[in-house]
Amino acid sequence: MFKKLFGSKEPKEEKVLPWIPLTTLGQLNSISEKSKLKTQLIFKHSTRCGISRMVMSQFSELYNTDANADLYYLDLLNYREVSNEVGYQFQVLHQSPQLLVIKNEVAVAHASHGGIIDMNLNTLI
Repeated sequence: MFKKLFGSKEPKEEKVLPWIPLTTLGQLNSISEKSKLKTQLIFKHSTRCGISRMVMSQFSELYNTDANADLYYLDLLNYREVSNEVGYQFQVLHQSPQLLVIKNEVAVAHASHGGIIDMNLNTLI
């Protein structure tokens, strides 16, 4: 009865996503090339923003780890130049948090804040 009221003290197993750190400008050319064969996802995250942290947590819970896509994590505070180039190369206005879906060298979809959670990735990948 107490478990139902107060929950279990057993820690919830945390889901680990297959993040690929996005840290260099050269990776953007690789992402573009790979997007011709496989969907590429870029999650831009601000480590100082509570909203970004909350959205990333929700995204992590909902993300299908069996998805046929490469999942990149961009810490935009530490890699500002890379973040800026993502916007230029894929013609997307910078926001944070932000998720870009790249196919055939083009951002076919993108969303920020709560819109990330509302994206139906199953139809985009």
